[in-house]
Amino acid sequence: MSGTSSEEPPVLDGEYGRADPNAVEIATVVDFARQWARLVIGTSYVPMARPELWKFLEERTERLLTALWAEHHDDERCAEVGVDLVRAHIVAPEALRRTLRLFGSELPELANRLAPDAPVGSGRLNELVASFGAGFERAAQDRVLAEQGVIQRAVLNARDAAEEALRSSEARFRAVFTSSALGIAIVGLDGVLQDVNESMTVIFGVPRAELVGRDMLELSDSRWVEVLREADSRLLDESTDQFAVDTRFTAPDERTVWAQVSGALVKDPEGVPEYQVVLYADITDRYLLQEELRRQATHDPLTGLANRTLLGTRMDDALRPVPADRRVGICYLDLDGFKTINDSLGHPIGDDLLREVANRVNTLAASRGALAARMGGDEFVVLVPDTDGPAGVLWLVERLLDEIHRPVRIGGHELNASASAGVVEQPVAGVDADQLLREADITLYRAKDEGKAQWVMFDAERNAAARRRFRMSATMPAALDNHEFFVEYLPIRRLSDGGLIALHAAVRWDHPEYGELDADEFVDLAEETGVIARLGDWLLRQACEHASRWVRELGADAPLVTVDLSERHFRDPDLVSRFKGILAETRLPAEQLRLGVPEAALFDEVDDPVDTVGIVRELGAAFVVRDFGARYTGVRRLRELPVTSVRVSGEYLKRLSEPEHPDPLDEHLVGSVVSAAHLLGMTVIADGVDTARQGDRLRAMNVYAAQGQHVGEPVSAMEVGEILGEGA
Repeated sequence: MSGTSSEEPPVLDGEYGRADPNAVEIATVVDFARQWARLVIGTSYVPMARPELWKFLEERTERLLTALWAEHHDDERCAEVGVDLVRAHIVAPEALRRTLRLFGSELPELANRLAPDAPVGSGRLNELVASFGAGFERAAQDRVLAEQGVIQRAVLNARDAAEEALRSSEARFRAVFTSSALGIAIVGLDGVLQDVNESMTVIFGVPRAELVGRDMLELSDSRWVEVLREADSRLLDESTDQFAVDTRFTAPDERTVWAQVSGALVKDPEGVPEYQVVLYADITDRYLLQEELRRQATHDPLTGLANRTLLGTRMDDALRPVPADRRVGICYLDLDGFKTINDSLGHPIGDDLLREVANRVNTLAASRGALAARMGGDEFVVLVPDTDGPAGVLWLVERLLDEIHRPVRIGGHELNASASAGVVEQPVAGVDADQLLREADITLYRAKDEGKAQWVMFDAERNAAARRRFRMSATMPAALDNHEFFVEYLPIRRLSDGGLIALHAAVRWDHPEYGELDADEFVDLAEETGVIARLGDWLLRQACEHASRWVRELGADAPLVTVDLSERHFRDPDLVSRFKGILAETRLPAEQLRLGVPEAALFDEVDDPVDTVGIVRELGAAFVVRDFGARYTGVRRLRELPVTSVRVSGEYLKRLSEPEHPDPLDEHLVGSVVSAAHLLGMTVIADGVDTARQGDRLRAMNVYAAQGQHVGEPVSAMEVGEILGEGA
């Protein structure tokens, strides 16, 4: 993307399909660039007129936006913007500080305003800022080295020309020596400082008298002495012409000084080394800024906890299989009901609560040698390396849950937070970081499903089942597109003579990994993930297409077809329009269709029939109440609805197949349900009738029809003709 002048602002050309070239977006980029210019223009000498600087910063703003929107982080693109600032003489630490503050507060908002469909996360912003800062630092170091080279050449040239123009060169050298902002030291070949300029006393906070006569190595803390000694040794033995290293020095007032040290030899006319000229550039501000960039890249900006990047590094360390019996523990925490707090009290209160929870978790974790990290939102992870077994980890987890539950007062509100936790503790052998986090995450969801505000320990078998459910829920939409679902029909026959009265459409999933799955293995997942509307519509359409063909082929002898709809699908506000469209497309008379729905789906929150009931009835279809008798409190209401029959199922029906006389309680339960249905004028269909004994007993109790193995195995749509020919 190219920059423009203030008269012709830049148009984001949508390189990644993010923005349209309209006036609002153009003005937004221009405003950001001009705000950037106002912040930096007074901190450094910039050899540009304001319009030229605006154009320059507009171009860099577009590059940064492109990097934020890219699918993968482009380190070089971001670093190059930092390099460009240094080349434009925007080099002051205050300019860098203001720029980073602007990026953190305004750049994400700008990017999200231009591309609201692809919000920029804090992780991508941290990567951008870190790369930008690294490029700026690298270019600034190169600039300092270049300046140092100029000064060193001036010093060396002045000394080399001493014999020819001693007085002139000495004056020139003294001018450079005394006026330079860089610290300059004349150092003997033995490493002792022979002379220093005033800048040396400012940088190190030590009077000149205390500097002269000291060993050069004494101006570095012990950890950095060896690095400087090695570099200077290479210079003295003439392995290199000059050296440049970074060192740290603790001043007498406990102030930390970071310096970039470079040195060169001065030789006499015969080429024999006489002394060294060593330059010191104070890079403390830039180093601290770079440290802050590194910290931002590895820590969560809201809570200050470790982020995913740092957690991943620490997990790699904790999972090194040395010693062989090493163990590791991890606790995955999620606040219960945090969304309610955000929605009711506002995000500022929610953020304060997250910070307080993070502080409590971090304090307790650190006291046990563990690492606390924020995974995003209201999720936290505590990594416990080198555990001595589950007991110690569980002790920590219980303390964490107690700490989180302690009341906290924020903005005049006393809040009681709680959390659920998934806990894994095991040997590190054969485990990687992704697997460990995945197991803890799945265990966490088990904890929330089982009641929240508690911890659950990892169980390999149960987690395997949960992983299977997650995998199925994730692949279900694609499975619909890939035609992995199919319909089978269960015959519904009269118990009196075995005559076929209807076919029940049952959806199956031909899963590429798990084989053929019954509806009860995935319909609940479809409900949870919101795929139920697509799946239910697909099943309804398939059943209507098949039923329409049977009507055309068999006329009045065509069987009724029943299709089950879940409560969520039945309450979908668009169901009626889609249902009408399916009937029209398939040309199926609605009278041939029975919709099986739970009793609760037929009524609204004030026990009035939902509008869908009346509309479906007007179209000609009727209803079958599924699991009739599960709740007697609402049975009376069914009298006013277009319900033709009820379907009963349950363990008490299955027990009617026992060889001995059935339990009187089971007989009573079945009899009560059947009697209630008859009083409502409805026929009763029993589901799951698998044996002749079970069928005989149900017939004796006036159950009208049944479906199950006793009356016929499931068949495909192509096989329906065969069972119709057998005696429908």
